[in-house]
Amino acid sequence: MAEDNYSLTTEFILVGFSDHPDLKILLFLVFTAIYLVTMVGNLGLVALIYMEPRLHTPMYIFLGNLALMDSCCSCAITPKMLENFFSVDRRISLYECMAQFYFLCLAETTDCFLLAAMAYDRYVAICNPLQYHTMMSKKLCVQMTTGAYIAGNLHPMIEVGLLLRLTFCRSHVIKHFFCDVLPLYGISCTDPHINELILLVLAGSIQVFTITIVLVSYSCILFTIFSMKSKEGRGKALSTCASHFLSVSIFYGSLLFMYAQPHSVNEGDKDVPVAIFYTLVIPLLNPFIYSLRNKEVINAMKRTMRKR
Repeated sequence: MAEDNYSLTTEFILVGFSDHPDLKILLFLVFTAIYLVTMVGNLGLVALIYMEPRLHTPMYIFLGNLALMDSCCSCAITPKMLENFFSVDRRISLYECMAQFYFLCLAETTDCFLLAAMAYDRYVAICNPLQYHTMMSKKLCVQMTTGAYIAGNLHPMIEVGLLLRLTFCRSHVIKHFFCDVLPLYGISCTDPHINELILLVLAGSIQVFTITIVLVSYSCILFTIFSMKSKEGRGKALSTCASHFLSVSIFYGSLLFMYAQPHSVNEGDKDVPVAIFYTLVIPLLNPFIYSLRNKEVINAMKRTMRKR
């Protein structure tokens, strides 16, 4: 009889940062600033790569798509979070919740494959410079980018499809600032162990596959760099890889901590600081990591400003 009295939940309440009402204005201003800078930085980088013919190379095509996915990630999370700072009920429907997770998962999965493609591109450029245009042809670049988007869509389709098998009647409160699957598993009336297992297998497989490509590529790169006799050539080669390696380390480190641990499936509400880092801070940092230390991007910006 007790089970019959349960009503299925079709709306959720995102708790967000309501535990800190005294910091509401400050947090709103900080996250608004992060959102605006993220969108201007990433979309500005996409526009620059599109307008500057000298940047129409595989590395910058991958970088432009990475910036586009970072914008997608920020758009999926931040507007609703900012709205909830001043919302009375902080409600989100089940389908809005799934859409939010879909676009977040799309962005993060596509980023994994794009970062792996960028690592392979640097490997070819440094280890096989004379064969670069043959090994990294425009056709291969398009195929790798298309493959990243296909994989990026397949992963959230599977995860969202599995979410549809769950029913929610225990609670409608999500102790998070966005709809992530881990808090949803915690309030599900249906046993979520199948979902947890598939999430662990899929997320783990994607990260292991792409990280392996990155590690193998950088192992070959470092071996080639330290085999160089010229200090100038060694420094130039290292500088071309430094920004990408920094971005990869930050991105994969936070994702592995969040999703590729068996214990994390039951502790979604305790991982909010890590979630803030990989959903808000990383998209903010990437344009600066790739632009401020990149002479080609800086020179392209100067040329574009002169034309204007």
